[in-house]
Amino acid sequence: MYKTHFGLNTQPFGLTPDTQFFCDLPSHLEALNVLLIALHNGEGFIKITGDVGTGKTMLCRKLLNELPEPFETEYIPNPHLPPIGLLMEIASEMGIEYSPHTGQNGLMKLINDFLINSAGKGKKPVLIIDEAQSMSIETLEALRLITNLETEKQKLLQIVLFGQPELDEQLDNKTIRQLRQRITFSYALKPLTSENVADYIRHRLRVAGMGNISIFSKLAIKAMHYYSRGIPRLINILANKAMLSAYGKGYSLIGIKEVYLAALDTEAADTKLRLFGIRKRYLLLLLLAILSSLLWPFIVSLL
Repeated sequence: MYKTHFGLNTQPFGLTPDTQFFCDLPSHLEALNVLLIALHNGEGFIKITGDVGTGKTMLCRKLLNELPEPFETEYIPNPHLPPIGLLMEIASEMGIEYSPHTGQNGLMKLINDFLINSAGKGKKPVLIIDEAQSMSIETLEALRLITNLETEKQKLLQIVLFGQPELDEQLDNKTIRQLRQRITFSYALKPLTSENVADYIRHRLRVAGMGNISIFSKLAIKAMHYYSRGIPRLINILANKAMLSAYGKGYSLIGIKEVYLAALDTEAADTKLRLFGIRKRYLLLLLLAILSSLLWPFIVSLL
């Protein structure tokens, strides 16, 4: 709706994980490097965790696009399945044909045969599982059993788990401690800092066709960080709503007022007032800016 108004080629703050907009922010770039290094080293299990909206799925899609041959990826976006259901999904992703009546042991044998065959061809299968925190203890144990097959020199299947922090709680269960011991690389995605938020917004606008011009004021960026808590998904929602608000008023720049109104319209945004802590200075700046924007017409009329 506002693309022409702001001179954009595409929507810059969509919620779909479009890897064209992947931003090399410190936390996400470090996580991607951890993944690539661990996979090239032949590690069996790798884990990436992060709160809702911190960019796990974007990172997952980026990894799927980045891995070169001889890696072969299988992707399971929703592993909330019983053990046999997970094995069926894995077999389907690998292109394995099986009978509907094939049991868990039969599926395990078919998968093992596929992995041995792949190793003979010099291929490196990588199973990538998103939303791994939704897996039951029994399903996680079935996943571990698949990785028992290995040669003297290498694992025949590498597994990358993406999940919310609840995944760590699952893995603390004593019944699957063997699985936790096999996770040799892990990384926790962090929220963006205020400086990261500025870089993130500029990057997405630039990819969308704006060039190096920033349409968000510095205070608007600070407000964006405050209300979003540095979570990329919330930044996208707030930025999109703020741009819609500015477009509706015919503005070419987005200020703190537009971000404030966007936050009030977003249930997940952090609009609680904080009188103590590191956000106090941001709160004062926000209040002063909002107050001045509301009183400015009155002051002008007096002059």
